[in-house]
Amino acid sequence: MEIRTFEFDSATYLDSLEIRDEVLRKPLGMSIYNDNLDMDRTDFHIGAFQNGKLVGSLILHPLPDGEIKMRQVAVRSQLQSLGIGKAMIAFAESFASEKSFSKMVLNARKVVLGFYEKHGYEAVGEEFLEVGIPHFKMKKQLAPNPEN
Repeated sequence: MEIRTFEFDSATYLDSLEIRDEVLRKPLGMSIYNDNLDMDRTDFHIGAFQNGKLVGSLILHPLPDGEIKMRQVAVRSQLQSLGIGKAMIAFAESFASEKSFSKMVLNARKVVLGFYEKHGYEAVGEEFLEVGIPHFKMKKQLAPNPEN
């Protein structure tokens, strides 16, 4: 498996929309293609590839004060629980540290709270609704990049 960045509006980006739609929107009776995707233009896109084919993706959105937000984490349904999400998160954390971000934040669906907790994220604040389902804001301090 290879984890790497890819460009907005590339063929890989279009593949990532398909995965995000399959995993994050269709189960809610929604479509990613109805979302406002403008923010995607300036975000960092990370993908997991098996045999050259995209099987998972996540997005990093820079915030002020050294924070970066992880969002839209999705792994093809039939490949979940194989460590792909874990590998993408490790890559994303290293990538963010290299870019001098000190804290990763995210809004986790309640059903995957334990997954993020296993990876060192801590829930902050109260449960809230996003896209009609329960979420928690989570955060994690990133290890400083020794080259910075």
